[in-house]
Amino acid sequence: MGRIVVTEFVSLDGVVEDPGGAEDFKYGGWSFEFSRGDDGDKFKLDETMEAESQLLGRVTYQAFADAWPSREGAFADKFNEMPKYVVSSTLENPDWTNSHVLEGDPVEAVAQLRQEQDGVILVAGSVQLVQTLIENDLVDELRLMVFPVVLGSGKRLFGETSDKKSLRLTDSKVVGDGVAILVYQPAA
Repeated sequence: MGRIVVTEFVSLDGVVEDPGGAEDFKYGGWSFEFSRGDDGDKFKLDETMEAESQLLGRVTYQAFADAWPSREGAFADKFNEMPKYVVSSTLENPDWTNSHVLEGDPVEAVAQLRQEQDGVILVAGSVQLVQTLIENDLVDELRLMVFPVVLGSGKRLFGETSDKKSLRLTDSKVVGDGVAILVYQPAA
């Protein structure tokens, strides 16, 4: 059985919108205003190398598919080569290498993927998908790279849920310019 690991760049006030600057958000690229330092960069590289596959929402998938195929290096090679599963009701023919669209009910499709896969299924960005996964208790680990900035507006990581979701902190460290890496797992 696979493990669904969500990884996010997030501001202190919970904003995850456009940390890389590829969208049309007024604070786009906000995560690049801070250094993650060598330890933060290593954390992201190790996280990617550990993953067996990616699970993405359509918007994040399309942004990644536009950016990553032209990049080089170990991180880019892994991103480009590993299987990518996309939750979308509109994307039909994904053209990024080794990409597959999950069909049917997203919750059922992801639960089935989790049963069929081994290792880490990494979810980056994909806010709507992540909120659905959290609501349906399909997240095995939540890795937050919290940047020391309050943006005041933008898409937030956590939406409303039908019940509270208790988590336990399993790891934490501060890297670079005060960027906190927080790793949580479900408390139950």
